[in-house]
Amino acid sequence: MWKIEVIVEVHQLKRQGFKVAAIARKCNLSRTTVYEYLERDFEEACRWVENLKVRQRKLDPFQDQILGWLKEHQDLSASQISDWLEEHCSFTEVGDSTVRTYVRELREKYHIPKTATFRSYEAVEEMPKGKQTQVDFGEIKIRTFEGKWIKIYVIAFVLSHSRYKYAEWQDRMYRRMSHLNQ
Repeated sequence: MWKIEVIVEVHQLKRQGFKVAAIARKCNLSRTTVYEYLERDFEEACRWVENLKVRQRKLDPFQDQILGWLKEHQDLSASQISDWLEEHCSFTEVGDSTVRTYVRELREKYHIPKTATFRSYEAVEEMPKGKQTQVDFGEIKIRTFEGKWIKIYVIAFVLSHSRYKYAEWQDRMYRRMSHLNQ
């Protein structure tokens, strides 16, 4: 019944004279969601929430697979699960926030706590100028001019002493280095 409580709170704050932006901040919602909630009366909101309980969700066909991953690797993040869904199941039809919500709900429903893993760090010996760099990899999903979503990859370098930065972006994870084979 959490959504009903939020919808009621949104209506109460509006009646008290709060602006939509203030309601959004107070309720931790987007302004678009506040407008959507304000358009619903209480009975309509109740029907909408009941419909949410029984509807089929896009990740439901993968529930057993996700549960297996969570039970085997309790420290998995939703981002890793999203990547595994793409790699192992060729599933890319939902956004990261949908996966985060679904994974959080599964963890709560099946009592699978997320175990924290800590990385060990240690100081690195100071090297002479120009002899040490830090390298990191990343990826981001962007929309193309045609409206399709693609993933682009980056490799970033930071020189340890000067902090000069350099990055390369590309649309595939690995670039074939054919010039090395000659």
